[in-house]
Amino acid sequence: SISSMKNINHFTDVHGLPCIEKIVSSVEDTPEPICTNITGKIPEWINGSFLRNGPGKFEIGNQKFNHWFDGMALLHQFKISNGQVTYKSRFLSSDSYQANKEHNRIAVSEFGTITMPDPCKNFFQRFLSRFELPKPTDNANVSFVTYKGDYYVSTETNVMHKVDPETLETTKKVDWSKFIAVNGATAHPHTDPDGTTYNMGNSYTAKGASYNIIRVPPTKETPEDTLEGATVLCSIPSVDKTKPSYYHSFAMSENYVVFIEQPIKMDLLKIVTGKLTGKSISNGIHWDPKLNTIFHLIHKQTGQLSSTKYFAKPLSTFHQINAYEEDGSLIIDMCASDDGQAITNYNVQNLRKSGEALDEVTRFFEVYNTLCRVFPRRFILPLNVDDGTPYGQNLNNQPNSEATSIRIAKNKVFCTHEDLHGEDLHQYGGLEFPQINYNKYNTHTYRYFYGCGFRHLVGDTLIKMDLHGKHMKVWEQPGLYPSEPIFVPSPNATEEDDGVILSVVITPNEDKSTFLLVLDAKTFEELGRAEVPVNIPYGFHGTFNATA
Repeated sequence: SISSMKNINHFTDVHGLPCIEKIVSSVEDTPEPICTNITGKIPEWINGSFLRNGPGKFEIGNQKFNHWFDGMALLHQFKISNGQVTYKSRFLSSDSYQANKEHNRIAVSEFGTITMPDPCKNFFQRFLSRFELPKPTDNANVSFVTYKGDYYVSTETNVMHKVDPETLETTKKVDWSKFIAVNGATAHPHTDPDGTTYNMGNSYTAKGASYNIIRVPPTKETPEDTLEGATVLCSIPSVDKTKPSYYHSFAMSENYVVFIEQPIKMDLLKIVTGKLTGKSISNGIHWDPKLNTIFHLIHKQTGQLSSTKYFAKPLSTFHQINAYEEDGSLIIDMCASDDGQAITNYNVQNLRKSGEALDEVTRFFEVYNTLCRVFPRRFILPLNVDDGTPYGQNLNNQPNSEATSIRIAKNKVFCTHEDLHGEDLHQYGGLEFPQINYNKYNTHTYRYFYGCGFRHLVGDTLIKMDLHGKHMKVWEQPGLYPSEPIFVPSPNATEEDDGVILSVVITPNEDKSTFLLVLDAKTFEELGRAEVPVNIPYGFHGTFNATA
């Protein structure tokens, strides 16, 4: 065990890690706007709302949720205008929140006990909506399930809530399955410049599970429209009918949607019977390192699935960075790990314990060893593989790239990745929650991405990566935990990094001193911060809603 201790220190010096229990402590919401205390200067050109979502309530009555992702969704808004910032927050008025509040106990099953891991379950996304996760059944009835003699209502999982970004109030509940035959959708849609949005969702039928590529048109026919006109562009059957892969997002280039089928498998039979026997759903999800990762390419215009399949070693990926086409290749950049065990890391008990008693070696391993590190990687897929394409040689024509792609059979290409970082990223624990200048550079050649370094169970640094030379800039301050960095371009931007980075920074060691951080995206220097006199738990994803 001494040698494995040394190995861990390669990534993380764990001495003096503060307790981050407060990061998973419940808070009250503040639906009326609160003034913030500004240090430095918030650029006057920033005009709009920085909207974020994450769990905010971890116990109901005297019962505690088991899993970080179970916390009831808390929506946050930082409204920025003329160098001033106000803050408000509101619990999402979901059925489960209402039921829990009414009964003063956990009445609705959430993820840690009986639903499937989806770290995006509480994420705020482009639709400012809550996606709930697909349950492995096509039976849309609300069912009762029991655990330890208590009744729970199992909610549907294809529901989005429409939210007013101004008041954070829930205005409408939208059900994907009323429009197309899917049992849910990811919280990471992609949008084309014309506003057409793509997403993915599973469907479960007697024939087994399928992965569906969904297209939602860019415009409304009537003001009340939600998902009208949504279509399934392509349906890909799961190789193993009863064990589809778990996926959290997908990649998109100008002409292709790329589905990455990773070896994290959901055992539908185990999950369904687990409900009957009261076993945790996480028993039904497993990482199978014997399986390869498969990239499936779907043409956006025709809906055709490419006959060429691209294979890679087993990897797990939650978030893609960007994807674009160049010189007959499709370049996919993603945050990935060689290990799929990450899903077990975020038990609230793990988070609460991590700061105390690290001397206990067993707990040490439980919290840190299971935390697989995630790093940015590039795969390069040759697009025009035909009868004349040679076997057994590297088809990657990109100069200075270590990635390989080798044709190994008629419709099979095996790919290895190129690291999009230097050795120096290891000391920051890898990089997650990647963001780019999305509106201008998504699906195009680009130079910069931003993310959080993860030396801890939550982000503790902000990182800017320059792909020219793979150099990085880092923002960090002891005891501060920054969340996903969002890029906002400046009004007359000429360069890719002309703009600011917004991040909400958590201060678990000081009471009520959370702040919105504004960095100059070019220099990565702090411009200003707006401190909020409330505690905010660590959240997941955000978006910037510019005021017209």
